[in-house]
Amino acid sequence: MLLIFIRTLVLYGIILIVMRLMGKREIGQMQPFEFTIAIMISDLATMPMEDSGIPISNGIIPILGLLVAHLMISYVNMKSIKSREILCGKPSILIYRGKIDEAILLKERFTINELQERLRGKDVTNIADVEYAILETSGQVNVILKPEKQNVTIEDMNLTKEYQGISYDLVIDGVVMQDNLNKINKNYKWLEKEVKKFGYKPEDALIVTIDANDNIFFQEKTFKKSKAMKG
Repeated sequence: MLLIFIRTLVLYGIILIVMRLMGKREIGQMQPFEFTIAIMISDLATMPMEDSGIPISNGIIPILGLLVAHLMISYVNMKSIKSREILCGKPSILIYRGKIDEAILLKERFTINELQERLRGKDVTNIADVEYAILETSGQVNVILKPEKQNVTIEDMNLTKEYQGISYDLVIDGVVMQDNLNKINKNYKWLEKEVKKFGYKPEDALIVTIDANDNIFFQEKTFKKSKAMKG
C-alpha cells in the first residue's frame, strides 16, 4: 500500500512538471495534438499506479517521450504554416456577414442547435444579431456582432478615459510580496508606513494592494471579523 502511495506521488510530480512544460492552455483551448498527448499521458500514468508489478519507469519514460514529441511538434508549428494547418486545422466561418454557412456546418458536423448553444455561451440570444461566428481550431466559437448591435465604446463617443493599469498585491495572508514592491520601486519601510495609516503592520494584513493611481486597499487578517478599508 505504501509503495503504491509513493509511486502515485512520483507520477503525479512527473505529470505536473510535464503539463507545466507543455504550456498554460486551458483544456478547452488545446489543439488536437495537445489534447491527444494529454489523454495518452493520463493512460500511461494510470497503469503503474494500478499495478505495482509494472516498473514505474514504464510510465515515466513514455511520458517524457510524449513531452519531447509535444515540444518538437510545437516548434514545427511555430516555423511552418503548412504543418500548422495539417496538425491544428484552420478556423471555419460558421456565420458570414449575417448568413449561416450550411456547407461549413455540415463539414464541421455542427447542428443549428449546437450553434445556438455556443452563441448563448457568448451572451448572444438572437442569431440575427451576429455578423460573423468563427469556429477556432481549439473548438471555441468567437462571435462578432453586427455594428448596430455592438456596445458603444469610449472611442465612439470621442471621450477619454483615465488609465487604469493593473494592481499589485503587496501583502497576501501576512506575507510581504517583495518582488511586487520592487516592481513599483517601493520598499518595506514605505509599505509599513502606508499600512500604519490603517492602524496595523503589514504582517497583520490579509491583503494589501495598490492600483495604478496609488490607491491602497487594506483588509485585516482575522478569523473573527472582516474589515475592509480603502485609502
